[in-house]
Amino acid sequence: MKIAILGNGKMGKRISELATENGHEIVAVSSSKNPANTLDFISVDVAIDFSTPTSAFENIAHAINSGIPVISGTTGWLEKKKEIEKLCTNKEGAFLYASNFSLGMNLFFQLNKQLAKLMKNQNYESKIHEIHHLEKLDSPSGTAKTLAMDSQAILDKEIKITADRVENIPGTHSVTYISEQDKIEIKHTAKNRDGFAIGAIVAAEWIIGKKGIFTMNDVLKMQ
Repeated sequence: MKIAILGNGKMGKRISELATENGHEIVAVSSSKNPANTLDFISVDVAIDFSTPTSAFENIAHAINSGIPVISGTTGWLEKKKEIEKLCTNKEGAFLYASNFSLGMNLFFQLNKQLAKLMKNQNYESKIHEIHHLEKLDSPSGTAKTLAMDSQAILDKEIKITADRVENIPGTHSVTYISEQDKIEIKHTAKNRDGFAIGAIVAAEWIIGKKGIFTMNDVLKMQ
């Protein structure tokens, strides 16, 4: 698999390392000094975008316009996601966005939905707290927002999100239900970035040859 890495930050670099270790080839890399629209995509099989909120839209659009399937984990740009999906449909391309590519977190998303169903008619206050490294640009994170949206759709009420930025924390997310009598809490703690990188590579392998708009549920065959 020949990969274009869109965004050469810590995630982009780690994806490049792990993909190379697994026999894939990195044939193009974009950065702030080398924008995606200057890259030659002629030999690219798939693009993986972990760039910035300000560059993600242009990166993804360029790849789709070039006929390249795109995996994106960049958050903070989602007000334009509908435009990308429309472009993808018009170009008969392939696009997969996930706020978090970790297998464990995607299982946690499902656990969060199941817990919300159990708590729907109970007298508990719900909240979400997330902790990330200091370089995390968006706050709250896309993962925290996904957890909140999934719960709110079931509970039919707004859920408060709080966020901390602490040095060297890859990502910790907790969902808590509190009453006067007790507290129920589920938590996911990432030990390093490898879970996110591996998930992105798995998604990239999966999307080649497909057309449409997808999520990690499609990749992992989860409902």
